[in-house]
Amino acid sequence: MTEPDEVLFNPFAPGFFEDPYAQYKLLRDEDPVQNHPLGFWFVSRYEDVSALLKAGLSVEVANLAPAAFNEQIEYFASEDNAGALNRSMLDRDPPDHTRLRSLVTKVFTRRAIAALEPQIVQLVDDALDRMAELGSSDLVEELAFPLPFAVISAMLGMPPTDHARIRELSGTLVRSLEIVADEESARAIVAADAELTAITREVIAWKRDNPADDLLTALIAAEHDGQVLDGDELVAQVVLLYVAGHETTVNLIANGVNALLRHPDQLALLRARPDLAANAVEEFLRYDSPVQQTRRITTAPHVVAGKEIPAGTFVLACLGSANRDERYFGPDADQLRLDRPEARHQVSFGAGPHHCLGAALARLEGQVAINRLVQRFPELDFAGELTWNGRINLRGPAKFPVTVHG
Repeated sequence: MTEPDEVLFNPFAPGFFEDPYAQYKLLRDEDPVQNHPLGFWFVSRYEDVSALLKAGLSVEVANLAPAAFNEQIEYFASEDNAGALNRSMLDRDPPDHTRLRSLVTKVFTRRAIAALEPQIVQLVDDALDRMAELGSSDLVEELAFPLPFAVISAMLGMPPTDHARIRELSGTLVRSLEIVADEESARAIVAADAELTAITREVIAWKRDNPADDLLTALIAAEHDGQVLDGDELVAQVVLLYVAGHETTVNLIANGVNALLRHPDQLALLRARPDLAANAVEEFLRYDSPVQQTRRITTAPHVVAGKEIPAGTFVLACLGSANRDERYFGPDADQLRLDRPEARHQVSFGAGPHHCLGAALARLEGQVAINRLVQRFPELDFAGELTWNGRINLRGPAKFPVTVHG
C-alpha cells in the first residue's frame, strides 16, 4: 500500500488538467484529510466535504494564521487593492454575509430566473443556427460561453460595453481561485480586478441615471432592515454576479457535452428520453464539476475524519473528488449515468450558507443548451482535439471543436 506521505495533491503533475480524478481517488483512499506541505489542508471524501461546507466555518482571510500558502491570499486581500476581491458575499462571514446575501436574494429570485427561459431558448437556438451553418465550429466560442454571458448581461441590464475586454478581464480575475505560482500572475489578477471594478463603477453610475426593469437597478434600490448596499459593496456584488454568472456555466455546458460525446450510450439515452434532461444536468455537475474546489478557514481547531485541523488554517474542500466518491455514489461513481437517482446530491454548488445563489440559473441554462444541442444534431461529434483551459479549479475546455454534420 502507498504510504500517506507519498500521496500528495499535486495539480502540476503531468496529465492532471486532462484527468484530475485518478489523483483524487488516490487521495480519497490513502490520505483523505491531507495536511499539505504548502500550508493548507485538502479534504477529498464526500461525507467530509459535505460536513465541512455545512459547518459554518469562515471564508474571511483575516482569520488566517501566518503560513507560506497564505501570502498570495493576503496579497489579494490587501487594502492596497482597490478592486472587488474580498468584498463580495462570497468572501464574507455573518453578519455581513447574511445581510449582503439577503439583499441580492431579494432580486435574484426563482421567479425572475424562470421568466428567462424563453430568452435562453432563443439564444440557444440562434447559436445552434450558426453552428448548423458553419458545420464545424468551436462549442465554447459558439454556445458555451456566449449563452451565459448574454444571459447575465441581460439580467443585470448592462449597457453596451467592450465584451471582448470584459471577457478577458473576467478570465484573468477567476485565476484568483487557482493556486497561483508566481508574482506576475498575482499582479495580473489584481490589475484585472481593478479595471473590472472601474468599469462596473461607470456602469452603476450610468444605471442610476437610466434605471430600468433589471437586476442592476433592483440591486441599487435593494433594502434590508433599513440598510442598502454601500458603494464598494454594490460594486463587489455586481462583479461577483457578472463573473460567476458566466464563468462557471461555460464549464457546465462544455464539460457536459464532452462527457456525452465520450459516452455514446448515454448520449443515445438522452436523445431517446428528453425527460431525463433535468437529472442529466445534475449528473454532469457530479461527473465533471465546473468548480473543482472551494475554500474554508478554521477559526478554532476543527476535527475532520479524526484529524484535528488547527485554527487559522486554509482548507480546500475538493468538490470534484467528493462527487466521484464511491463511498457515497457507489462503485460506478466514475461512470456517467444520466438516470442516476442520487445525482442531485452532488456538491458542485457547495452547501450551507454559501450554497451557490445562481444554481437555478446554471441548471436552467445547462438543461436548455445541452438538450437542444443533442436533439437538434444527431450527428454531433468531435471535430478535433479538445484543449483544456489549464485551470485547476474552474476546469473546463478552452477549445472544443465539434461538427454537427456527418
